[in-house]
Amino acid sequence: MKKKRTAHIISHTHWDREWYLPYEKHHVRLVQLVDALLDKLDGDTAFKSFYLDGQTIILEDYLQVRPENKERLEKYIRKGRILIGPWYILQDAFLTSGEANIRNMQIGHQDAKKYGAPAKIGYFPDTFGLVGQTPQLMRQSGIDNAFFGRGVKPTGFNNTVSDGGYESSFSELIWEGPDGSKVLGILFANWYSNGNEVPVDEAEAKAFWDRKLADAEKYAATDELLFMNGCDHQPLQLDLPEAIRTAEKLYPDTKFVHSTLPDYLQALEGALGGRELSTVKGELRSQRTDGWGTLVNTASSRVYLKQMNQEGQTLLEKVAEPLAAVAKMLGKNYPHHLFTYAWKTLMQNHPHDSICGCSVDEVHREMVTRFAKSRHVAEAIIDDSKRAVAEAVNTSIFAGYGKDPLPLVVMNTTGWNRTGTVTVELDAARLYLREELGLEETARRMKAVDLSGRELVDEAGNAVPCTVEDLGLLFGYDLPDDKFRQPYMCRRVKLTFQAEQVPALGHRAYAWVRPQTAAAAAPASLFTGGLVMENAGLKVEIAGDGSFALTDKATGQIYRDLGIYEDTGDIGNEYMYKQPEGEQPLTTKGLPAQIRVLEDTPYRAAVEVCRAWEIPASADDKLDEEMRELVYYPQRKAQRSGKLTKLKLRTVISLEAGSRGVEIETTIDNTAKDHRIRVLFPTDLEASVHRADSMFEIAERGNVPAPEWENPSNTQHQQAFVDVSGEKAGLTVANLGLNEYEVLLDGRNTIAVTLLRCVGELGDWGLFPTPEAQCLGTHTMRMELIPHTGDGIVSGAFAEAYQFQVPWTVCQTGIHEGTLAPSSAPFRWESKELAFSSLKINEETGDLMFRWYNMSRQPGELTFCADFEHEHFYKTTILEEEGTPLSKDAVGCLSLMTGPCEIVTIGIRC
Repeated sequence: MKKKRTAHIISHTHWDREWYLPYEKHHVRLVQLVDALLDKLDGDTAFKSFYLDGQTIILEDYLQVRPENKERLEKYIRKGRILIGPWYILQDAFLTSGEANIRNMQIGHQDAKKYGAPAKIGYFPDTFGLVGQTPQLMRQSGIDNAFFGRGVKPTGFNNTVSDGGYESSFSELIWEGPDGSKVLGILFANWYSNGNEVPVDEAEAKAFWDRKLADAEKYAATDELLFMNGCDHQPLQLDLPEAIRTAEKLYPDTKFVHSTLPDYLQALEGALGGRELSTVKGELRSQRTDGWGTLVNTASSRVYLKQMNQEGQTLLEKVAEPLAAVAKMLGKNYPHHLFTYAWKTLMQNHPHDSICGCSVDEVHREMVTRFAKSRHVAEAIIDDSKRAVAEAVNTSIFAGYGKDPLPLVVMNTTGWNRTGTVTVELDAARLYLREELGLEETARRMKAVDLSGRELVDEAGNAVPCTVEDLGLLFGYDLPDDKFRQPYMCRRVKLTFQAEQVPALGHRAYAWVRPQTAAAAAPASLFTGGLVMENAGLKVEIAGDGSFALTDKATGQIYRDLGIYEDTGDIGNEYMYKQPEGEQPLTTKGLPAQIRVLEDTPYRAAVEVCRAWEIPASADDKLDEEMRELVYYPQRKAQRSGKLTKLKLRTVISLEAGSRGVEIETTIDNTAKDHRIRVLFPTDLEASVHRADSMFEIAERGNVPAPEWENPSNTQHQQAFVDVSGEKAGLTVANLGLNEYEVLLDGRNTIAVTLLRCVGELGDWGLFPTPEAQCLGTHTMRMELIPHTGDGIVSGAFAEAYQFQVPWTVCQTGIHEGTLAPSSAPFRWESKELAFSSLKINEETGDLMFRWYNMSRQPGELTFCADFEHEHFYKTTILEEEGTPLSKDAVGCLSLMTGPCEIVTIGIRC
């Protein structure tokens, strides 16, 4: 009998490094699993292969405990019986940056190549939705497929599958990204455990396979059927060869193969022939579901983790890497090994159950330590690199300013020219303790240092208004490369001023000097009366309840009632938000606030708003009862407690002289449980869609959810910003690590940004209490409101939002000659459509690597010039392999057309 169908059985385990158990408890089980796998492969050739979950970190974790088994492991990887990669870890898609995803792919490939070749499988078994640029990222990695479990199918409690409403005709589909890249998508329609624990007993096997074969055929486009033999932390099925022999005996019309994912793909593509599959475009966010099982509110679980992640990613990709690249051009070694270590440590926090904040408390405590470890390495690289750059800047122009001028260099590591307020601490004088003056005399001399009569000047000698704060006597130390530590006492001051037009990826020098002439008169205050702040483009008027109106002078649009806070109960869990039935949100509208002027300088005005807000202290006792009974959260009936607690809110609203946006800093002293706090920004703009920053994409999303959506909440993911725009005006709300927002259907198209979401359990398949997810204590969040003319790309509002993510870098230096002009940049680029993403050095070639992406869905043009000696430019992929040289124009610049939403990587051979 000719076999009409093939059952491809893939042995695997989905390895969450940490989740309902802390990392080391899962780690012990991982060692046991791989031990058993190696023993099985040693003794049974019928056990063909095992897929190691697409992540090479499993190799590191195992060999950390079992280094003696490295040769055994490598042997089976090279034989193709253990498949590894292409990732370093299986990361969440919406909460990790584009560059973090690229480093993940790069490091996964690098590590895999030490053992053999990475599996070219786009593996996303349990990722909580997928970003629209995934097909392009796969294609640029040499991968033409994506296996995934969520995003286009109804998925309910404990991963049960619902019928109907599919966006694809089959579990096989074509997935197309916004740039037009296409991959073959394989949906785990019956989950990635549909071939788990295959019975050997004939009666049990008959019942098992009757059901499993029918389930697979229900969704499959061909007779090549996929069965995933494993699940979360699933031990190895040692008797799988025997189970396959039983199945072959029972079903002579079916070929049962202990297969691999590459072999399954090859068979599937052959079976498909020219058969037409459904095409799914863009983001996979499970919008065609009832909205109760999408896990979207992991974007707001444990917001403090998201804030740490934003800081860590930004320091590495937007500060440390570009500074180290410029320092390399000046002769300093580029610390590839430190970057790999820092990125790996950061990415260990990027699996979905980690960065999504949906694990037990022990897991997230360890994450805080990892974030700190990665950040400390990044800060050390930044300190070394910025000193190398500052020492190369020619500051001799400040030598004529009399006694002891104090130069400093402001560095802009964003991709655009930048103006903004900068703060730097300077040592006005130092005495090293090795000078043996005695501690008392050293302290006396430092206290006696005269700080009077100084001013800040730029490289042209222009006086720059600044605020000086005397920090007094401080202890410090140097750690030279060639001698023992050098402790000192110093007299330190803090300067705050506006740095103007610092070149993109460049620097500008200033100095705090004793002036040769009288200082220029300070410009007028930004306060124009009462609680009204105003610069050339914006006007901010603060009301008695702390809300404010923002006028965009370019458009005449006035945005009113901005900055009102909303509080609701949350009887859900770390995965999903659930407001108690019938509850009306509490807001600060009309709540009297204490308001005072906090800062009034020529470069910045700031107002402080303080509120004492009484809200329910927690949910009522019904919630604890429902959690213990494992009541599915949409069906919970708990309400908020009648007991009240006082929550303190401090908001600082600031406007800079040269800024195009208004900054908001909110500090919450959270004393309540089981609730969510959001800040509201009504736009009053006519728009049916809005835009949100995602991975290498400005995603366009409808304000009204799909018809299948039943959840009253329609919160969504963002990275750097969300934007609502009409024909002639728009409002962009940028954030630092606040990944959840909602555009409300309130008639005003209000942008609601989640600041805190506080719950007491993990959720999912059991009861796992998480008291630390209540986020009690003090939290500080930052945002920027950027009004514009209706097009966030053309107006530059999106570029401003990206710059908001990146801190300034400032370094004190001395008076010296240098190869760098006081105000300069080694690179120049122009494009209306492109956003700068990264600058780094390729480890294998030593070439400079630049990356941009087209924010527009229209073709774009990039002009790029390198003002230093180099051989040629070339275009490459995200794996940064050397490409064909590109031609330059008469003045040595590159002009390149880019496709819509294209991710563009350019190498420079020096």
